[in-house]
Amino acid sequence: MSAIPKSPASGLLFTGAEWDFTTLGRIYGGVERVAFEELGLDIYPNRIEVITAEQMLDAYASTGMPLFYRHWSFGKRFVRDETLYRKGWQSLAYEIVINSDPCIVYVMEENTALMQTLVLAHAGFGHNHFFKNNYAFRQWTDAGAIHDYLAFAKSYVAACEERYGVEAVERVLDAAHALMNHGVHRSPAKHATDLRTEEKRERERREHGERLFNDLWRTVPAGAAKVKAHSRDEERRRAILGLPEENILYFLEKTAPRLAPWQREVIRIVRLISQYFYPQRQTKVMNEGCATFVHHRIMTRLHETGAITDGAFMEFLHSHTNVVTQPDFDDGRYGGINPYALGFSMMEDIERICLHPDEEDRRFLPDIAGSGDPMRVLREAWANYRDESFVAQFLSPRLIRKHRLFRIRDDGLSEHLLVDAIHDERGYRELRRSLARHFDVSRQDPDIQIVDVDLEGDRRLLLRHHVVDGVRLEPGDAKRVLQHLAELWGYDVRLVEADDTRTYATFDAEPS
Repeated sequence: MSAIPKSPASGLLFTGAEWDFTTLGRIYGGVERVAFEELGLDIYPNRIEVITAEQMLDAYASTGMPLFYRHWSFGKRFVRDETLYRKGWQSLAYEIVINSDPCIVYVMEENTALMQTLVLAHAGFGHNHFFKNNYAFRQWTDAGAIHDYLAFAKSYVAACEERYGVEAVERVLDAAHALMNHGVHRSPAKHATDLRTEEKRERERREHGERLFNDLWRTVPAGAAKVKAHSRDEERRRAILGLPEENILYFLEKTAPRLAPWQREVIRIVRLISQYFYPQRQTKVMNEGCATFVHHRIMTRLHETGAITDGAFMEFLHSHTNVVTQPDFDDGRYGGINPYALGFSMMEDIERICLHPDEEDRRFLPDIAGSGDPMRVLREAWANYRDESFVAQFLSPRLIRKHRLFRIRDDGLSEHLLVDAIHDERGYRELRRSLARHFDVSRQDPDIQIVDVDLEGDRRLLLRHHVVDGVRLEPGDAKRVLQHLAELWGYDVRLVEADDTRTYATFDAEPS
């Protein structure tokens, strides 16, 4: 946005609920002034798109991306969301924001002028600042190239549908989508990706794949009578395969023996898009907390400086309070910890500790207590932490008491629950560690790795699920996903579910 119109003589950014594009530009200018001059935010250039309710539903269906390949599941989600919305059983978001450069902010045309102000503050400056500065997004996403890559992906999938048939392409997409959460690299130093070069490197990847297959599959014995390979050959084979490997889609893309080149490229597209969304899963509390804190500060300053009326500010407070409400566990609305509520509370608490700490704060958070510059501390936190490390570092005893947090242990061996972390010195530290683990994506996703391939016999792919804290896979889901894996691999697959002491279950699947 540019060319900010001047405010009316009253000094108000808007009057009433109606707005036009001149008003929207004036609102943007008022929000921008507070964000830059008072909060010190650093953002990508914003591109504001005003869309209808139907366009918002369409954006829902395609994960919010402006360009996306076609798939039946997107249409299914659109029909579901549209039905719920038309019947009044589901509301729509006021905005969707895209992590890109420029940052795209979709706003609903039905929004009031006040809601457009709130949306621009929340998404155009809060989320935008977080996307640009947080280390997880800097390591894992290429904000300047994502739109070009999505355009390439959409045209490539469409070309494959034209050449090989819609059903053939959808079978590959169905299987790849089922494995998306197991299609990310968790170490940023491994397999860094430049999206701008992906289309250009397609031929290079095919040639690399051919060399890999020639080196790997020529070692496969011709029949069952062959003698087992020596340990040195076993080690070499595993080194060539890069085992163990937690990124299942990456392994399939590089080594599955029966996939055609176009199928490998489709898997790669799904994998890279999954990788693009990976930082958002790691930073839900921080991202929403940052955006909510920013919009609260901006709206408050606009009211204090006379840029919005008392009535508009009351409308804002009503919406803001709904967003940061944390229902009690016995409330019908309860759905776990509200990331907006926890994130916003922690940001406000950091501000309090920086400005007005007590002795407890000085013991638990000595590095920031009394520092006197909360925005500097917050900007550094937004840049250098993700959810689990942020909670582990900054959750204070006062906030634990405010949210009435405690820890319950259920070991599965007793009919009773044990409350083993309460509001005392030890309990505060235990609660902080436990809540941090709760937001650790590596603990939320099952630890499943490809551990071997039976090249001596039937080329079965062997996987292992390492069971943590007794949390096992749902058998029905495991079988269905394993079937998708078998279709991509082209041979039998086996998944062993075990921990360090015992084996719980074994699942098998074969291609149809």
